[in-house]
Amino acid sequence: MTIFWAICLVLLLIVLWALNIFGIPGNWLVLLATALYAYLVPTDWAVDVGLLAIAVMVCLALLGEAIELFASAVGVHQYGGTRRGAVLALVGALIGSVTGLFVGVPVPIVGPILGAIFFAAVGATGGAILGEKWAGRKLNESCKVGVAAFFGRLVGTAGKMVVGAVMIAVALAAVTLQML
Repeated sequence: MTIFWAICLVLLLIVLWALNIFGIPGNWLVLLATALYAYLVPTDWAVDVGLLAIAVMVCLALLGEAIELFASAVGVHQYGGTRRGAVLALVGALIGSVTGLFVGVPVPIVGPILGAIFFAAVGATGGAILGEKWAGRKLNESCKVGVAAFFGRLVGTAGKMVVGAVMIAVALAAVTLQML
Protein backbone atom coordinates (compact mmCIF):
# COMPACT_ATOMS: atom_id res chain seq x y z
CA MET A 1 0.00 0.00 0.00
CA THR A 2 2.85 2.40 0.71
CA ILE A 3 4.23 2.02 -2.80
CA PHE A 4 0.77 2.86 -4.12
CA TRP A 5 0.92 6.30 -2.47
CA ALA A 6 4.41 6.92 -3.84
CA ILE A 7 3.18 6.13 -7.36
CA CYS A 8 0.19 8.43 -6.84
CA LEU A 9 2.59 11.18 -5.74
CA VAL A 10 4.73 10.84 -8.86
CA LEU A 11 1.68 10.85 -11.15
CA LEU A 12 0.33 13.94 -9.39
CA LEU A 13 3.69 15.67 -9.71
CA ILE A 14 3.71 15.04 -13.46
CA VAL A 15 0.25 16.57 -13.83
CA LEU A 16 1.21 19.58 -11.72
CA TRP A 17 4.47 19.99 -13.66
CA ALA A 18 2.52 20.14 -16.93
CA LEU A 19 0.63 23.17 -15.61
CA ASN A 20 3.77 25.25 -16.24
CA ILE A 21 2.83 25.24 -19.92
CA PHE A 22 -0.31 27.23 -19.14
CA GLY A 23 1.42 29.90 -17.08
CA ILE A 24 0.33 28.30 -13.80
CA PRO A 25 3.15 27.95 -11.24
CA GLY A 26 3.40 24.18 -11.63
CA ASN A 27 6.84 23.89 -10.06
CA TRP A 28 5.55 25.45 -6.85
CA LEU A 29 2.60 23.07 -6.89
CA VAL A 30 5.04 20.18 -7.34
CA LEU A 31 6.95 21.43 -4.31
CA LEU A 32 3.75 21.88 -2.29
CA ALA A 33 2.48 18.39 -3.13
CA THR A 34 5.83 16.84 -2.24
CA ALA A 35 6.03 18.78 1.02
CA LEU A 36 2.50 17.71 1.95
CA TYR A 37 3.39 14.12 1.11
CA ALA A 38 6.52 14.35 3.27
CA TYR A 39 4.50 15.83 6.12
CA LEU A 40 1.59 13.40 5.92
CA VAL A 41 3.46 10.14 5.28
CA PRO A 42 4.79 8.51 8.45
CA THR A 43 8.58 8.49 8.62
CA ASP A 44 8.65 4.74 9.22
CA TRP A 45 7.16 4.07 5.76
CA ALA A 46 9.59 2.87 3.14
CA VAL A 47 8.54 5.67 0.75
CA ASP A 48 9.15 8.75 2.88
CA VAL A 49 10.50 11.97 1.38
CA GLY A 50 13.17 13.65 3.49
CA LEU A 51 13.76 17.30 4.29
CA LEU A 52 16.91 17.37 2.16
CA ALA A 53 14.85 16.55 -0.93
CA ILE A 54 12.37 19.30 -0.03
CA ALA A 55 15.20 21.82 0.46
CA VAL A 56 16.71 20.91 -2.91
CA MET A 57 13.30 21.27 -4.53
CA VAL A 58 12.83 24.75 -2.98
CA CYS A 59 16.14 25.82 -4.52
CA LEU A 60 15.13 24.34 -7.86
CA ALA A 61 11.73 26.08 -7.82
CA LEU A 62 13.47 29.40 -7.18
CA LEU A 63 15.90 28.65 -10.01
CA GLY A 64 13.00 27.90 -12.38
CA GLU A 65 11.35 31.23 -11.56
CA ALA A 66 14.65 33.06 -12.04
CA ILE A 67 15.17 31.43 -15.44
CA GLU A 68 11.67 32.30 -16.59
CA LEU A 69 11.84 35.91 -15.39
CA PHE A 70 15.36 36.42 -16.72
CA ALA A 71 14.53 35.00 -20.16
CA SER A 72 11.38 37.10 -20.43
CA ALA A 73 13.11 40.25 -19.22
CA VAL A 74 16.04 39.76 -21.55
CA GLY A 75 13.63 39.13 -24.41
CA VAL A 76 11.75 42.39 -23.89
CA HIS A 77 14.64 44.59 -22.78
CA GLN A 78 16.99 43.32 -25.48
CA TYR A 79 15.33 45.75 -27.86
CA GLY A 80 14.73 48.48 -25.30
CA GLY A 81 11.25 47.38 -24.30
CA THR A 82 9.37 49.20 -21.58
CA ARG A 83 8.01 47.86 -18.31
CA ARG A 84 4.49 48.23 -19.73
CA GLY A 85 5.53 46.07 -22.69
CA ALA A 86 6.91 43.42 -20.34
CA VAL A 87 3.73 43.37 -18.21
CA LEU A 88 1.45 43.18 -21.23
CA ALA A 89 3.66 40.43 -22.67
CA LEU A 90 3.03 38.43 -19.49
CA VAL A 91 -0.73 39.07 -19.64
CA GLY A 92 -0.77 38.17 -23.33
CA ALA A 93 1.11 34.96 -22.59
CA LEU A 94 -1.45 33.92 -19.96
CA ILE A 95 -4.39 34.67 -22.25
CA GLY A 96 -2.64 32.97 -25.16
CA SER A 97 -1.88 29.80 -23.22
CA VAL A 98 -5.52 29.37 -22.20
CA THR A 99 -6.67 30.08 -25.76
CA GLY A 100 -4.11 27.65 -27.15
CA LEU A 101 -5.29 24.96 -24.79
CA PHE A 102 -8.76 25.08 -26.32
CA VAL A 103 -7.77 25.85 -29.92
CA GLY A 104 -4.87 23.41 -29.88
CA VAL A 105 -2.78 22.19 -32.74
CA PRO A 106 -4.12 19.36 -34.92
CA VAL A 107 -1.78 16.77 -33.42
CA PRO A 108 -3.32 13.93 -31.42
CA ILE A 109 -2.81 13.97 -27.63
CA VAL A 110 -0.13 16.69 -27.51
CA GLY A 111 -2.03 19.20 -29.68
CA PRO A 112 -3.50 21.20 -26.79
CA ILE A 113 -0.10 21.36 -25.07
CA LEU A 114 1.65 22.54 -28.24
CA GLY A 115 -1.18 25.00 -28.81
CA ALA A 116 -0.81 26.40 -25.30
CA ILE A 117 2.94 26.88 -25.72
CA PHE A 118 2.64 28.47 -29.17
CA PHE A 119 -0.30 30.71 -28.31
CA ALA A 120 1.41 31.81 -25.07
CA ALA A 121 4.37 32.97 -27.12
CA VAL A 122 2.06 34.66 -29.64
CA GLY A 123 0.17 36.34 -26.78
CA ALA A 124 3.46 37.56 -25.32
CA THR A 125 4.33 39.00 -28.71
CA GLY A 126 0.99 40.76 -29.04
CA GLY A 127 1.13 42.12 -25.50
CA ALA A 128 4.64 43.47 -25.99
CA ILE A 129 3.70 45.11 -29.28
CA LEU A 130 0.61 46.70 -27.71
CA GLY A 131 2.59 47.92 -24.70
CA GLU A 132 5.28 49.44 -26.87
CA LYS A 133 2.72 51.14 -29.14
CA TRP A 134 1.08 52.70 -26.06
CA ALA A 135 4.51 53.98 -25.11
CA GLY A 136 4.61 55.85 -28.43
CA ARG A 137 7.01 53.61 -30.33
CA LYS A 138 6.88 53.01 -34.06
CA LEU A 139 5.32 49.78 -35.25
CA ASN A 140 8.58 48.21 -36.48
CA GLU A 141 10.28 48.91 -33.12
CA SER A 142 7.28 47.46 -31.30
CA CYS A 143 7.40 44.35 -33.49
CA LYS A 144 11.07 43.81 -32.68
CA VAL A 145 10.28 43.93 -28.98
CA GLY A 146 7.32 41.61 -29.59
CA VAL A 147 9.46 39.03 -31.40
CA ALA A 148 12.01 39.22 -28.60
CA ALA A 149 9.18 38.64 -26.10
CA PHE A 150 8.05 35.64 -28.17
CA PHE A 151 11.43 33.95 -27.99
CA GLY A 152 12.01 35.02 -24.39
CA ARG A 153 8.74 33.38 -23.39
CA LEU A 154 9.62 30.16 -25.24
CA VAL A 155 13.07 29.96 -23.67
CA GLY A 156 11.74 30.85 -20.21
CA THR A 157 9.00 28.22 -20.34
CA ALA A 158 11.41 25.59 -21.63
CA GLY A 159 13.89 26.38 -18.86
CA LYS A 160 11.19 26.25 -16.20
CA MET A 161 9.94 22.92 -17.58
CA VAL A 162 13.44 21.43 -17.44
CA VAL A 163 13.84 22.57 -13.83
CA GLY A 164 10.42 21.10 -13.01
CA ALA A 165 11.44 17.77 -14.51
CA VAL A 166 14.54 17.80 -12.30
CA MET A 167 12.29 18.51 -9.30
CA ILE A 168 10.22 15.44 -10.11
CA ALA A 169 13.41 13.41 -10.50
CA VAL A 170 14.54 14.58 -7.04
CA ALA A 171 11.20 13.55 -5.51
CA LEU A 172 11.34 10.20 -7.31
CA ALA A 173 14.92 9.64 -6.19
CA ALA A 174 14.01 10.50 -2.60
CA VAL A 175 11.16 7.99 -2.62
CA THR A 176 13.22 5.33 -4.40
CA LEU A 177 16.26 5.73 -2.15
CA GLN A 178 14.06 5.29 0.90
CA MET A 179 12.87 1.94 -0.48
CA LEU A 180 16.41 0.60 -0.90
